[in-house]
Amino acid sequence: MTALAPIPFEWTGEFMVPLASFRRRADAQFVIGERYMLTEQNERSMRSHRHFFASVHDGWLNLPEHMTERFPTSEHLRKWCLIKAGFCDTQTHVCSSKAEAVRTAAFIRPMDEFAVITVSEATVTRYTAQSQSTRAMGKERFQESKTAVLEIIAEMVGTTPGEIERNARMVA
Repeated sequence: MTALAPIPFEWTGEFMVPLASFRRRADAQFVIGERYMLTEQNERSMRSHRHFFASVHDGWLNLPEHMTERFPTSEHLRKWCLIKAGFCDTQTHVCSSKAEAVRTAAFIRPMDEFAVITVSEATVTRYTAQSQSTRAMGKERFQESKTAVLEIIAEMVGTTPGEIERNARMVA
């Protein structure tokens, strides 16, 4: 079952009414007389979103020289940190031999330049970072991922997450 896109509603004091521009979609998604569970979805702050990306970029600019080849862009760093923090999806391929696993890893590696591919005996695991888009991550999950990523970057550059965030604020 595919998740439906959220529809904004307004509380009138008696009813939840879809905003005018969403009424047609609400009519298509919902059936009159059916019951639906309503939950609050706190919207994410775009300011926090932009600040996070600025902080990652600032952390990337301050990486020790020996790490710059491993992370050619701040996007490589962000996605690697998401994976390291567990905000990732995994695919496991069991092969018939270690040699086949090495060949399989070499084959799937170019499919996503940001994925982390590991080989353990005859098993290949592909880790891909989860999207941090506002549609993919709600406010709480984004904040959890933001905190985890900035902690990892701070450790890599030998500072604190707060220092990275302050530096990003000064540059932005």
